[in-house]
Amino acid sequence: MNEEITIKKDEEIVEKAKKVKEVQTPIRKGLKTKEAIVDNWLPRYTGRPLNQFGEYIILTNFSKYIQLFSQWNNDAPVMGLDKPMQSVTADNITIINFGMGSPVAATVMDLLTAIKPKAVVFLGKCGGLKKTTNVGDLILPIAAIRGEGTSNDYLPPEVPALPAFALQKAISTTIRDFSLDYRTGTCYTTNRRVWEHDKEFKQYLKKLRAMAIDMETATIFTTGFANKIPTGALLLVSDQPMIPEGVKTTESDSKVTEGYVETHLKIGIESLKQLINKGLTVKHLIF
Repeated sequence: MNEEITIKKDEEIVEKAKKVKEVQTPIRKGLKTKEAIVDNWLPRYTGRPLNQFGEYIILTNFSKYIQLFSQWNNDAPVMGLDKPMQSVTADNITIINFGMGSPVAATVMDLLTAIKPKAVVFLGKCGGLKKTTNVGDLILPIAAIRGEGTSNDYLPPEVPALPAFALQKAISTTIRDFSLDYRTGTCYTTNRRVWEHDKEFKQYLKKLRAMAIDMETATIFTTGFANKIPTGALLLVSDQPMIPEGVKTTESDSKVTEGYVETHLKIGIESLKQLINKGLTVKHLIF
């Protein structure tokens, strides 16, 4: 008897629920597409209007590069001092200090789809993993190992992280024009920042036979490919983290900045100008 009463009550509740008019939520305007988001967010992150970006981009994660680029271009204004990313534009080139780490590297590459740059060059510092690699050496990566995890949100882990060959060729030619040499090989990209004490991790790095280690290169290559943006990189060896004496310090980093950063930046600029002046295209991969 009690069960029959319970069933009838349940049925009454259902019938009442059917009669209650569903609340209608008004459709609000907003950023519904990736295009709308990046068009809004690139200026929001940089403080720079979309029409003030060059067609060629230099990415860095050091304010010194921004300052030098400004000085070399008649003190071109640095925009975004109160924003997450600072930038300077001159001669159709915009340099952006995007910060440090693979998540932020992926973010800036997504945001750059708002302007569809013709080429993006990453000028970063890295740790040299080989005994023959010295502080101040230039490394032109032919590929990067995706150890950071961030790039897995863009392409399956099996997809290699590769730069645009024509862009790396332009950088190689420019280095030779400066009467300098460079090392080439793979760069291992990780999200770990403090690992120099970890012996097991160091043994793992030795097995990979990578030339260098950093926190952005593989992410930039992968997100560039996913976003149909030709990317390249030139890395400056700033430390030798495989030995205790080579771990980066404030003093050693200052010496690297004083001795090598200007040349590093000049090569990046001249590499892009080579493409601009000769009207060369670097989009050789089928996206």
